[in-house]
Amino acid sequence: MDKRLAFILSSVVLLISAAILRPSYLHTEANPYHSRIFISAYGGLPDTLNSLFSGSGKCAGCHSTDPNFFASLVGQTFPAIPMPDARDVNPTDMWRSTIMANSAKDPFWRAKVSHEVAINPGHQASIEDKCTSCHAPLGNFAAAHDGIDLYSMEMLIADSLALDGVSCVACHQQSLDSSGISFSGQLKFDSAVIYGPYGMGKDDPPLYTLPMETYSNYVPMHGDHIVESIICADCHTLITHSVDLEGNFTGEMYVEQATYHEWLNSAFSGQGLDVPDEYNGISGTCQTCHMPRITEPVIISSGYAFLEPRTPYGLHTLVGANTAMLEIMRDNIVDLGLTATVDHFDSTIVRTRSLLESSLEIEFVGGGGGYFSWWESISAEGYGIDVKLHNKVGHKFPSGYPSRRLFVELYVVLSESGDTLFHSGKMDSSGARIIGTDDDGLSDYERHHDLIYDESQVQIYELVAANVNYDPTNVLEQAYVTVKDNRLVPKGFSMNHSAYDTTRVEGEVLFDDDFNKSLGWSGEVIAEGTGTDIITYAFIDPDFNLPNPVMSSEYGIVTVNVWYQSMPPRWVESMFDYDTQAIADFEELYNTHGSAAVLVATNTTFISGLSDVDELDEGPVLYLSPNPAREGETKLVWANLSECSDYELFNSSGALIYRDAINGQEGSEMIRLPNAKGVYIVRVDYGTGVKSLRVVRD
Repeated sequence: MDKRLAFILSSVVLLISAAILRPSYLHTEANPYHSRIFISAYGGLPDTLNSLFSGSGKCAGCHSTDPNFFASLVGQTFPAIPMPDARDVNPTDMWRSTIMANSAKDPFWRAKVSHEVAINPGHQASIEDKCTSCHAPLGNFAAAHDGIDLYSMEMLIADSLALDGVSCVACHQQSLDSSGISFSGQLKFDSAVIYGPYGMGKDDPPLYTLPMETYSNYVPMHGDHIVESIICADCHTLITHSVDLEGNFTGEMYVEQATYHEWLNSAFSGQGLDVPDEYNGISGTCQTCHMPRITEPVIISSGYAFLEPRTPYGLHTLVGANTAMLEIMRDNIVDLGLTATVDHFDSTIVRTRSLLESSLEIEFVGGGGGYFSWWESISAEGYGIDVKLHNKVGHKFPSGYPSRRLFVELYVVLSESGDTLFHSGKMDSSGARIIGTDDDGLSDYERHHDLIYDESQVQIYELVAANVNYDPTNVLEQAYVTVKDNRLVPKGFSMNHSAYDTTRVEGEVLFDDDFNKSLGWSGEVIAEGTGTDIITYAFIDPDFNLPNPVMSSEYGIVTVNVWYQSMPPRWVESMFDYDTQAIADFEELYNTHGSAAVLVATNTTFISGLSDVDELDEGPVLYLSPNPAREGETKLVWANLSECSDYELFNSSGALIYRDAINGQEGSEMIRLPNAKGVYIVRVDYGTGVKSLRVVRD
């Protein structure tokens, strides 16, 4: 018999069987599946329609908690039995307390849209239309379908489906024709079709389409793209049209975020570099981490106990890293008009923290035995310790929205006295500001460090966008150039990948020899694409001497903490200078809640034996002045150098412009920069070490 005919006949038999076996009490007012009473009682999710989409309330009728304990329960059998004590994994309750579900109600997002409009009010229509394409797709694309060219925030606020955020059909109705191809919110949707991962393969039960066709007017179909990273690509790659400080378009494009392309340029996609043996075997899509699949069988629809369980089943956890906003939402459910409960948000926060804590590994490099011989790896620099960070996620860390940052705190404490001998990355009492580093807001930023020898230096992994004057900015429409992007890259990341143009690393990190590389004893590159970075901490205070543990019970305890922040004060607070209602609403929430950093990883080791080590000789002094170089000239000033040294001038892409020699232990040399505005790096090789200095030509 023809396979197609056999499938049709089996489907007919299934439908007839369903009509016979379906319990008579289902779909009655006594057990009101899909009725308005049921859906309105289900936490206010919209069950309305527009010309292209249905709200999540339509989906919740079948894909929420099953009061009869058959569906959405882990480990279901066939035929099904009631399982009141089983784990409930219904997609509605997992999704409704995520950032995606509340993307259109996110007060930070609303404030930022308002901020951009306040700065360039003539661009309001285009800004709001672009921002709502990903944050409120059910409103934006239905309006476009109806012939409305530009969708506004005013329309969103009055649109129940737009307020549904990245709702069920925002993903399940996406067309394969655009997924992974169109970016910056240029989504395409198929009408009246719902794609899912089931319904293909000889052992996969056929789709039971009648309920969805009857109650939501959708036809469920198999779609491979629904479980692939391409379904995420269209919104998680955003390229903007840059404007100058007067709002005039510069003609340049700016990559604001490119999480999908970062994944492409990694070992996880299968397109990245071959990496050392310990990293082989890595693979995974976005869903592997953000919608992990379980192999236990699950019936995926309530009300139809005769359905066969499906496996594998993707959990709709959809968590990222933004616990700060989740906590604001949890504590302001009524004011923000949210549908999730406190318990829903708490469960999502727990999952988010768990994902964060699995994202990074801290390793101490070198030494041996019970104590870390910290002078071994830094004898040329002074007393120190090497800290190696391993990025374990399939994209840059942090990734996405450019406010986010990761920073390293390291401190050394004597075991008995408790005296703190060195502390880099110290925070204030709020846990939100890095002391010293955050004092100047956006007027400057912390450079990338390969070597940290002063407590005022902090390793911060972040993207720093700058405007046409090369000043750091949080005005995304004014983003013109990236002056720093040292975010930890994923394993397999390559500068030769076809997606490198959207995933570049920028700034001083280009001259960090061990960033994303494994080095041999003589400094040669053994492998690239390691997804790691080594930071050397040098403690050069001449009074910093610890007793030898052989002669004393006291020793030094080194603690390394890595912290994550989604809304650092230095990035956010300049928005509060603008008087709009959305900004005022967010400011009140922000000031009440704060934005304390979240601990991602921690590790501790011991140091000892310094009493027998010679003190560090006075190191070289190098600086550039003036900086910025207003007329295209800057002076390199040096002291404590060897008789002859070399310096090289690079542009921000790492291309060598020229090299020259400098003579004498002390002196100065005028450096003429190219005519092109931008960031330049002067790299000085002084024999016992190398130092990179950054200068801006405006």
